[in-house]
Order: sequence, then C-alpha cells, then structure tokens
Amino acid sequence: MSILPRADQFQTMMEKGPADGMVMVNLLKFRAKANYGADKPEAKENLTGRQAYRRYGAVAMKQVAAVGGRPVWGGAQNFVMIGDNAPNDWDEVVCVYYPSKDAFLTMTQNPDYQAGHYHREAGLERTVILCCQPEMKP
Repeated sequence: MSILPRADQFQTMMEKGPADGMVMVNLLKFRAKANYGADKPEAKENLTGRQAYRRYGAVAMKQVAAVGGRPVWGGAQNFVMIGDNAPNDWDEVVCVYYPSKDAFLTMTQNPDYQAGHYHREAGLERTVILCCQPEMKP
C-alpha cells in the first residue's frame, strides 16, 4: 500500500480540492521499526515507526501553521466499532484543517516540508488521507 499520493490523486486535489477550507483526515499505521535508508543517519538509531513519524510531525506542523492551517484533533484508535477490522486497524487518526487547497499544495511544495518528509516515509507502514469539508452542512 502506498504512502504517497498517486499522480491522479494529486491531480484531483489540484482540480477539485476545496477552495474555501478542508480537513485532511489522516489514518496512520506505523511500522514496528522505522525503515530509513542506509544513507540516513537515523538508520543507526533503531527508531520505531511512531518515533520516525513524530519527527516528520514536528516539521509538518510548522509548515501547516505557516500556511494558516492547524491540527483539529488527533488520537489513538482503540478498536473498530462498525466495519471490518483488518483494513481498519489504524494506530492513530489525525485531523488537520487547511484554509484552502492552495494552502495545502503550497505546504507540500515547501522545501522545508519536503526535507522532513523522509521521516514520514520511514515511519509509516500504510496510510489513508481523506479530504473532507470542514463542517457539516444541512
């Protein structure tokens, strides 16, 4: 399972992403052990996937704030109440608000954000990110 968007998914965001705000719901499954390449200094640290992802999160949250976004909610998943367990055994769920698709896309292209992205790749076994409206409407 991929942890990066496919080209068609990125294109959908550019074409159909909300112009007036969105919440990205991040479903996260961590690797037991972080998978850093041998060329990375962290490869010798014996980090867990969760620890590697926390390093990414520290970088990402600065960039989220820089584009006007903010974390909305995050926490550990306890169990699946309705639905199949196997594909839904996430470790954590994190919801992040962005004021627009342009803000989100700007953040993803920021060199500082990109420089820390390898921690995300090292830490995640799999993920799903859902683009949602920021509020319920009748």
